Amino acid sequence: MSTDFSRRGLLLGTAAAAATLAAPAVHAQGAVVLRYCGTAVNQHSGIKDKVKEDLGITLEYMPVTSDDVVRRAVTQPNSFDILDAEYWMLKKIIPSGNLVGMDANRITMFGDITPVFTKGEIAGRKIGDQGTAPRKVSYLPGREARTFSATPTQWLTLIPTVYNADTLGIRPDKINRPIDSWAELLNPEFKGKASILNIPSIGIMDAAMAIEASGRHKYADKGNMTRAEIDITMRVMTEAKRAGQFRAFWKDFNESVNLMASGETVIQSMWSPAVTKVRSMGVPCIYQPLKEGYRAWAGGFGLPKTLTGRKLEATYDFINWFLSGWAGAFLNRQGYYSAVLSTAQAHMEAYEWDFWMRGMPAAQDIKAPDGTVLEKAGAVRDGGSYEARMGAVACWNAVMDENDYMVRKWNEFIAA
Repeated sequence: MSTDFSRRGLLLGTAAAAATLAAPAVHAQGAVVLRYCGTAVNQHSGIKDKVKEDLGITLEYMPVTSDDVVRRAVTQPNSFDILDAEYWMLKKIIPSGNLVGMDANRITMFGDITPVFTKGEIAGRKIGDQGTAPRKVSYLPGREARTFSATPTQWLTLIPTVYNADTLGIRPDKINRPIDSWAELLNPEFKGKASILNIPSIGIMDAAMAIEASGRHKYADKGNMTRAEIDITMRVMTEAKRAGQFRAFWKDFNESVNLMASGETVIQSMWSPAVTKVRSMGVPCIYQPLKEGYRAWAGGFGLPKTLTGRKLEATYDFINWFLSGWAGAFLNRQGYYSAVLSTAQAHMEAYEWDFWMRGMPAAQDIKAPDGTVLEKAGAVRDGGSYEARMGAVACWNAVMDENDYMVRKWNEFIAA
């Protein structure tokens, strides 16, 4: 593991200090409610209960689909107090002027945020940045700017919270042979047993990974296709659909879990915590490393322009609390990665950190945040260490220059 991670004792002190800085400000003023809009993936009752205990802040979760996160931000900025958005969404949201730049000087742990966000690096090594890599859309030239800054500034579009290297989920008990390529998503062997997610900006990337892996087209940038490339992609996918390749097109985390747990699908687009959930149900499921690499994503917290006064202060307190370690460890235990690794490490047992982050065999049973046993002692994380997984990122979820055309063609594919 990289020497960026300091000793555990020091980290505990750092994390505690960060939490202490945030806590009194809200408690001293009494209760405050923050309307929290985002996908259900990060909206856990455990986080809600802990922030209430530590800060006196009540989170009012508003779970919506990825597309609805964008829609809310663009059309109803007064309907939420904090936006849990993904970086690919920003090309759609920032031009509306409905999110304001967040002040880096007010983020206690800003200097400790992983260089995945600030430099596009892991352990000093550049990682793939096709698509909407976070570093491309992290900064604004001013607090109320509607365009991005190519160089770092004080004003941040989002404060990063969570990210991951995504791949395909498989049912090893129903496949019974090695799977090592994205091309398998289109393999007729899995006719009627494959699935891809129906969120255009993400699904198109999984489609491109599969098409390129199968040798049917080489993209200059999978995350910014030309119209001709979009046409090629949708033609291949439509042919596969009409041949009966896909069992379903899911939009929701729980849909993907149910498809895999029931055995309706044996290979599909998945998110890491969905694989974790299937495993916790006692069903074999692997988040399969593939030779072409991973499709990465990242999310963070944004502030609507309508937020002022007490709620604005409380939101900064909540974000600082989120980066101070407890929430990061909570997310790491589901297979995510946290934006500030050092504070998350301070809130995890050494054997947990070794399993989730260092790719080492579990010294004892690995448990989910709710206490469910996820892996037995001796198990190794799918894909190995943090540096091995994030270091193998090939592309990021994206919004293309030809986004409107792509969405239209995607919807034609779904309707075909």
